[in-house]
Amino acid sequence: MGRGGVSKDRSDGPERKCIATGEVQPKHGLIRFVVGPDAQIVPDIAGKLPGRGIYVAADRAALDKAVQKKLFARGAKQPVQVPDDLVAEVERQLARRVIDLIALSRKGGRAVAGYEKVKNMLQMEEAQVLIQAVDGSGRGKSKLSTPHFGTYIGWLTADELGLAFGRQTVIHGALASGGLTQRVVEEANRLRGFRESAVAGATGRENDGGKGRREG
Repeated sequence: MGRGGVSKDRSDGPERKCIATGEVQPKHGLIRFVVGPDAQIVPDIAGKLPGRGIYVAADRAALDKAVQKKLFARGAKQPVQVPDDLVAEVERQLARRVIDLIALSRKGGRAVAGYEKVKNMLQMEEAQVLIQAVDGSGRGKSKLSTPHFGTYIGWLTADELGLAFGRQTVIHGALASGGLTQRVVEEANRLRGFRESAVAGATGRENDGGKGRREG
């Protein structure tokens, strides 16, 4: 298991080395940064900005270390400017990316929200991912179980899930397999690395690495 809850079992795709941990892992478990025209470090969450990439594990502690020990300058092989709010900005952009992907899944008919709809999707064994708001009622959330061999995402807020599903707030959501679901899981796992304290404190599922429990 890699940092940020991302599994290292996946073998496809190129690998990169984290400047903070020294670990080599698939790019989907890392955050890419580039040096902007003004020598400022810019997060490239989508991995599409031009320039030589500098990679940090999707983990708050790793990024804090890269900032504090001035590892970006070493990785860029030149003096750089690191924004004071870089860690917070990375978390914000990761959350926005997950929200947007869930919204696209909803528009594609692969995501539902609301207790009854999620419960029905789980009972029909059509759900691959259970999503629950980190600030939702623990008692209410405990009534729904992660899909058999599925995935649990529990570190987005009710307001964030509301944005994804076009509502004010959402506590329960679910995704069917296929479509953008795997991308949602990967991006959510990157975000998890920046919200582990919230996961541990509010979901009680901090040790599952984002993977669902096997339900008998």
